[in-house]
Amino acid sequence: MNPISEAYNPSTPKQNRLGILHGGTIASMVDLGGSLAVASKGLFSTGVSTDLSGEKSHFVPGRNGSELIGPVVTYLNSGGKIGDTLRAEVTCDKFGKTMAYTSIRFMNGKDELIARGSHTKYVALAWNDPKNIVEELSPKKP
Repeated sequence: MNPISEAYNPSTPKQNRLGILHGGTIASMVDLGGSLAVASKGLFSTGVSTDLSGEKSHFVPGRNGSELIGPVVTYLNSGGKIGDTLRAEVTCDKFGKTMAYTSIRFMNGKDELIARGSHTKYVALAWNDPKNIVEELSPKKP
C-alpha cells in the first residue's frame, strides 16, 4: 500500500472564529482523500460513500429510540493557522470488487498527528466505467 501525500496551507475562508483551520475543512479532506485513494487504484468513478468516520459508528439509546453517533473525524490537535502546513497521508487499505476502505492521517509542520479519519466506498458499479485503468495500475503477476 503506497500512501498518497499532500500538503495544505490554511486560508482565511477555511478558518473558524478562533483563527484556526475549521474541523469541517478537515472532514471534507477525509472525503476527498478517500476518493483520491480509490482513484489511485485505477477507477475513474470512485463509487459512493457508505461511511465517513473517525471512529466506528455505533447506536446509543436516545429520546426518540436509538441514535447513530460517530464523529466524522477524530481531532487530536489544532489544525493550524494561516501560514502553517498540514500534511495528509491517505491509504487505500482494502480495494475489492464491491467495497473500498481508506484511512487518512493529518500531521502538522512538527509531524504531530492532528486528526485521523476513514472513508468507506461502495465501488461495485464503478468497475463498469470504460475510463477505468485498473489493469494498467495493477501489479503484474510473474
